[in-house]
Amino acid sequence: MVGVINVGGAVGCMLSEGPWVFVGLANLVKAWNIQTSAELSLNGPVGQVYSLVVGSDLLFAGTQEGAILAWKFNAAANCFEPAASLKGHALAVVTLVVGSNRMYSGSMDQSIRLWSLETLQCIQTLSSHTDVVMSVLCWDQFLLSASLDKTVKVGAATESGNLEVTYTHTEEHHLYNILSYCCFLPGLLTLCGMHDSEPRPVLFCSLNDNSIRVYDLPSFTERGKIYSKKEVRSIQIGPDGLFFTGDGSGQVRVWKWSAEPSTALS
Repeated sequence: MVGVINVGGAVGCMLSEGPWVFVGLANLVKAWNIQTSAELSLNGPVGQVYSLVVGSDLLFAGTQEGAILAWKFNAAANCFEPAASLKGHALAVVTLVVGSNRMYSGSMDQSIRLWSLETLQCIQTLSSHTDVVMSVLCWDQFLLSASLDKTVKVGAATESGNLEVTYTHTEEHHLYNILSYCCFLPGLLTLCGMHDSEPRPVLFCSLNDNSIRVYDLPSFTERGKIYSKKEVRSIQIGPDGLFFTGDGSGQVRVWKWSAEPSTALS
């Protein structure tokens, strides 16, 4: 460990982008420039900030009240200026991802909204899940979403350009844990896609039984499991075949793909 920053509240999410590290807090986003040591406070959110993403030179934050706030960096003034407030979700926005000039938002209202990064307008709403949408992931031309309804859904663009669910994978296990908003709910927590050492596309699905299921794509054939002390809320891809998992116990584990098929993870 090289340092500790006391942010003064519960951390809802983090994002590293260029020289900036962003932290989502209650009613606030904090920004640190690791090159200049500058510290900025981005005001505007109402409630906890659950998700952060960057797209089209804008920083987006998904908030507890359901709005998605956007800021643009003003280099001359060395500050982030409010750019827009995207409204449409009825409950908290817990996951954001950017891909193909669109932003996708998943919410506790069980819906996924597609936003144009050019106009910042909602262009489609998907309501195929029956519980909280915990994670959305862009992979090539597909959108994958994980929900507490115990499903991973795969969406693809139709000829009209709209997104349509083309496949549903159901996780049959009955899984229970206390989530951050104090409910007993079963389901999937987060998704991460990467390539193994072959390289073949692989999907990681974190469930709230403190495990990660590993699936080959596009078949969704289960390839293995990773177990943790607490639920894994974050999976990040690193260089040279490394990836990282962070769980509720405070541990960050480093994993590497093995070249041996019998020991895929080490």
